[in-house]
Amino acid sequence: MNDFLWFKKYPTGIPHEIGKLEFSSLVDLFESSSKKYHDLVAFENLGGKLTYGEVDKLSSDFAAYLQKDLGLKKGERIAIQMPNLLQFPVAFIGALKAGLIVVNTNPLYTAREMEHQFKDAQISALVIVANFAHNLETIVDRIPAKHYIITEMGDLIGGFKGWLVNFVVKRIKKLVPSYHLPHAISFKSAMKRGAGLTLDKPKTESEDVAVLQYTGGTTGISKGAQLSHRNLIAHNMMIRHWFSPLIIGNSQEIVITAIPMYHIFALSVNLTLMYYSGLKNILITNPRDMDGFMKELKKHKFSIILGVNTLFNGMLHHPLFQTLDFSRLRGAVGGGMAVQDAVAIKWAEVTKSPLVEGYGLSETSPVLCCNPLDGNHRRGTIGLPMPSTEVAIFDDNGNQLAQGETGEICARGPQVMRGYWQKDNDGVFFNNEWFRTGDIGLMDTDGYFKIVDRKKDMIKVSGFNVFPNEIENVIASHPKVLEVAAIGVPDAKSGEVIKVFVVKKDQSLTEEELKKYCHENLTNYKVPKYFVFRTELPKSNVGKILRRLLKEEEAAKAA
Repeated sequence: MNDFLWFKKYPTGIPHEIGKLEFSSLVDLFESSSKKYHDLVAFENLGGKLTYGEVDKLSSDFAAYLQKDLGLKKGERIAIQMPNLLQFPVAFIGALKAGLIVVNTNPLYTAREMEHQFKDAQISALVIVANFAHNLETIVDRIPAKHYIITEMGDLIGGFKGWLVNFVVKRIKKLVPSYHLPHAISFKSAMKRGAGLTLDKPKTESEDVAVLQYTGGTTGISKGAQLSHRNLIAHNMMIRHWFSPLIIGNSQEIVITAIPMYHIFALSVNLTLMYYSGLKNILITNPRDMDGFMKELKKHKFSIILGVNTLFNGMLHHPLFQTLDFSRLRGAVGGGMAVQDAVAIKWAEVTKSPLVEGYGLSETSPVLCCNPLDGNHRRGTIGLPMPSTEVAIFDDNGNQLAQGETGEICARGPQVMRGYWQKDNDGVFFNNEWFRTGDIGLMDTDGYFKIVDRKKDMIKVSGFNVFPNEIENVIASHPKVLEVAAIGVPDAKSGEVIKVFVVKKDQSLTEEELKKYCHENLTNYKVPKYFVFRTELPKSNVGKILRRLLKEEEAAKAA
């Protein structure tokens, strides 16, 4: 087997190796771009805008506040818990400038989930949006943080417009439940204090941890992937080559950021790469409000959009989508879950631009593979490995498998984490160097990699391995289906059988019609035994369908 077969398929001009790191820290990267694109708009959100120069100044003010007013030292952890707002890049870059480690936190977490993450990371401070501060109140006496900074959604919009956003969110839409946190400080007050202080910028080494990115990993227990400055800088160098067809133009390109930046995909690509490249970043606070999302897209001739399959599917089925201006759209990249063929085909038909699939994990900063963006993408695959990245297929005993054989996808490269924060990392790597992803896949004859499914989601039907992705891909291609999820449920005769949950696009769809379609496109043991129609499916904060919750529902019924 030729481990470097994919090099033959690399897009023209893409190096096989990234070479020496461009920067010694992410701080250097952000400061370099702030200077280079000083007067250009960096972020736009809810009617407000920040230039690159303003982001640099505000993040330094915030860093000075953390260091001089709160007394936080290099290496301490600070959690940032907010959706896509102008405050996010200011807080994130500011925390790095102060030498802190950022703990990205989903604002939709329950109080229990917050408590676990904050205790595990031993955070010293927390920046949280007011909409979710009531959850903090219930755990504030049980977590290590002593400093709480509360921001409202319009805080950095400024002027009457910012006041109006905060008033509408709090008083009209009533999206801010009451809370009592007497020792908290407002984000505005923190910024005002920081503006009068001087930052003593600590020396940051490339091997210092920059981010603790919490993930279920391969075991389902939430733990922090330690991503160093080196990991994230190397990752940026890899993807800037790969994404160059989408982000290099004669004028400032526009990127749509609908994935929340606390998610590793958006943090590394939408925030870091696009800031490095000088793009104008349109931050979407609530992409689930599809009407509002479409109205925002209507305002921009955007060049690139990144998302998950369900987001693209939802966009395609919105009546306003086909009225958008796609004249500058160079392409779209899907990650987080498999991009279904039906969605990719429809996207290309409507927008006249490709929707390609990439692949990565929180533990790998995240991108390991992506389809080429030069027209040589291969639908149904996750593409080719990034420069300086090796991907291979292993069996359960750590033996590398031949090309075309199915096994666990493993990877090594400079973007791969050093290990989980304060955890036993035994079994995380093969031979102490190959990170085990927990995904099952193979490499085809041309070096493209394909994910079969998650190892833990595999369904065993009468001794046969059935992968939910295949079932979902077939059912999603039915013209009357909007969304689908497949799981295995216990069966006395077969061990497990397949149960699918379907959201209809056309209400005339019947179980008999769908079952017939499955028999026409799947071998018998892969045809679902149970069909359940629902109005919606459980999803994560980024829109990824959560099979786990469906499994838990079924287990509860059987108990």
